Amino acid sequence: MNFNLSEEHKMIRDAARDFAQNELLPGVIDRDENQHFPAELVKKMGDLGFLGIMVDPKYGGSGMDTISYVLIMEELSKIDASASVIVSVNNSLVCYGLEAYGTEEQKQKYLTKLATGEFIGAFCLSEPEAGSDATSQKTTAIDKGDHYLLNGTKNWITNGGRADVYLVMAQTDRDKGSHGINAFIVEKGMNGFHVGPKENKLGIRGSDTHTLQFNDVKVPKENRIGEDGSGFRFAMKTLSGGRIGIASQALGIASGAYELALKYSKERKAFGTEICNHQAIAFKLADMYADIEAARYLVMRAAWDKDQGKNYDVSSAVAKLQASKVAMQHTVEAVQIFGGNGFVKDYHVERLMRDAKITQIYEGTSEIQKVVISRSITKT
Repeated sequence: MNFNLSEEHKMIRDAARDFAQNELLPGVIDRDENQHFPAELVKKMGDLGFLGIMVDPKYGGSGMDTISYVLIMEELSKIDASASVIVSVNNSLVCYGLEAYGTEEQKQKYLTKLATGEFIGAFCLSEPEAGSDATSQKTTAIDKGDHYLLNGTKNWITNGGRADVYLVMAQTDRDKGSHGINAFIVEKGMNGFHVGPKENKLGIRGSDTHTLQFNDVKVPKENRIGEDGSGFRFAMKTLSGGRIGIASQALGIASGAYELALKYSKERKAFGTEICNHQAIAFKLADMYADIEAARYLVMRAAWDKDQGKNYDVSSAVAKLQASKVAMQHTVEAVQIFGGNGFVKDYHVERLMRDAKITQIYEGTSEIQKVVISRSITKT
């Protein structure tokens, strides 16, 4: 693996950085405070190609690699993790799922609009009694001949109230266990599809998170993704790519907090000198730098594995596990470096600390990542 970024990668990173600084930063505190979904900014990200980063240009995508995706996600997440998770879900879960497993008709109808930002997508796996345990789906899709009848509840759905296209996992044959699960494309506005109230969250408050209810929703047969019974495999493989996106988000949150803390430490004086000259602060900054660099290489390794066509299930789990741990640990340290100012919204680090926690929870908790890793290393 070559650790040096190409000139093209540097240009992509710089474009994302400019957008984050000039477009996301000005209103980020207000969006967090008021739980405001950044609809206008999402449109701009679509125009820049950020919502279909890895999608083939023939479907309206940017045709970039996963390394580019990681670079964009990190820069956006340094400033606004609520905006970056919209990008992550649309790219890693929805666009990837449709491009890798959808029919040509499904790609033409949905992927072309999702990749350009005309549509926003949502991925619907979690349920009240089946979060990380994807085999315990209570949502059902009964085969009625020319359509499926969908019933059930999905919760913690990112883009839940704003999406146009929803990829929904449902059980079609409970006796078959994981082999009886299918994935379906559900459109906003289908009869019987209801969006519940918006969740009032600790972090990523600008992200639109809802519970969804499906009451006798008629889903056309042509909206099933893949072969009958392939939904569990579809969900697991899609989530592996999703972990790269969330690992990138965690990396960006940690990196953003570090950059703010470093800058502040060079400006704030105590006992006659800048606080960065005090060993207690200097050592914190050194630990932050070292851990973030290590996390960055793990995230890049997972992205490289995906781009090389290698199995990235374990490397993505390792990247998410470590990057989310670093994000949580070092956003707390950033608040500590800022002292009392770190507790104030205007300095941004308290928001980054709140945003960091979710990276240890969604796309599978840290414990789930350990399950994926341990099964691989203990396999005989």
